[in-house]
Amino acid sequence: MDREGLRVVPEAVPDVEQESAQPAEQGALIETAPGDHVRTTSRRGTFRALDSRPFRLYFAGQVASASGTFVQQTAIGWLVLRLTGSAAELGLVLAVGGVPSLLFGPWGGTVADRVDLRSLLISTQTVYGVLAGVLWALAVAGKASVAVIVAISVAGGVVQIVDSPARQAFVGSLVTPEDLSSAVSLNGVVMNSARVVGPALAGVLIVTIGTTPCFAVNALSYLAVIAALVMLRPLRPGARGRRATGGVREGLRYAASRQQLWLPLVMMALVGLLAFNFPVILPVLASHTFHGNGGTYGLLSTMLSIGSVAGSLGVGLIRHPRRQYLMAAALAFGAFLAATAGAPDVAVACLTLLATGAAAFSFVTLCSTTLQLHSSPAYRGRIMALWIYVYIGTTPVGSIITGAIISAAGARAALLTGAVACLVAAAIASRVHTPPHADAALTDLATA
Repeated sequence: MDREGLRVVPEAVPDVEQESAQPAEQGALIETAPGDHVRTTSRRGTFRALDSRPFRLYFAGQVASASGTFVQQTAIGWLVLRLTGSAAELGLVLAVGGVPSLLFGPWGGTVADRVDLRSLLISTQTVYGVLAGVLWALAVAGKASVAVIVAISVAGGVVQIVDSPARQAFVGSLVTPEDLSSAVSLNGVVMNSARVVGPALAGVLIVTIGTTPCFAVNALSYLAVIAALVMLRPLRPGARGRRATGGVREGLRYAASRQQLWLPLVMMALVGLLAFNFPVILPVLASHTFHGNGGTYGLLSTMLSIGSVAGSLGVGLIRHPRRQYLMAAALAFGAFLAATAGAPDVAVACLTLLATGAAAFSFVTLCSTTLQLHSSPAYRGRIMALWIYVYIGTTPVGSIITGAIISAAGARAALLTGAVACLVAAAIASRVHTPPHADAALTDLATA
């Protein structure tokens, strides 16, 4: 792939000059902890990040943990619906876990920038495991009430404030800069695959032996990721002595002064607000537009998820994202949303949603990779906290807006609104040409 479209800012990745001084074309090794060697050019495809032993360990732990998380989420939904019989209460219970991040999410990045990420993640994953274990124990005792589930969800949301940006920032220390896009894409594959595998496994467990074992699966899954974190040693631990001062405000100023940072954030805020509301749109599209049933909804969701996995894998082939790639992914996302809005039947909608999922998560992965490559280690936690905020934090507001559009004009109108948002984001990217900051002179999101 062409590496000239987006060079790394010298401050963006620690020790990058020393790494590049080694003859990458000869397959040079980067020395880290014993046994943690990684070849810079041993692999050129989507899976090249797996050449790094630290990333392999982390990846394996995430596979187990992510699947367990979606198993528990599915079981909680079924249990709450059984206890309350109310879809409205179910929606409220599922939403409360996101409130802490919505209110305080950006401050989690400040914490991540001031402590050792590996130690922080061991702590947060341990707390997650304890919370899952408590829910499992209470379910066994027959005391897993709605109030208990809400309390555990809120507690988990508080942990997520620091855990999410720490996990995002930590990935960059496990691979070489040229393999970061591969690592980010493989993380996306893990999450999108877990969205399919987790609910399917939960469904089998619920039908055969009930919801309680689902909580056990999630609690035990954290042992895998904790063990991986204990065993691995990052390739670049990071220079903690240079950790930046200031908090969220300083992080915002840092992002605003660099087009490589504010452009992906602005694009994702716009797209996330109006285009990433599939949990609201797809049930209505299946039932009201296509007059289908739960099976129709499941089919549409599955096709979107399969496309998401394909998109995440495809972006892994790119070593350094370029502004043109961000623009093209946003354009494709908008085009396929519009095509889905115009789909005459379920069969066509399945095909367009497959393409929509691929374009959507190509866009997400490109944005995330750009932010990690171009943020200084001193600010990376705060930048990734802002990323999570615009990616996930826009969901509640976007869901309300999308719900209002659906009520007024239907699901097709909501899809077209999302398509317009994607096109506007692409238009913004097309207008960005010159790095506005002095230390960005050696990097280039603009056309060569």
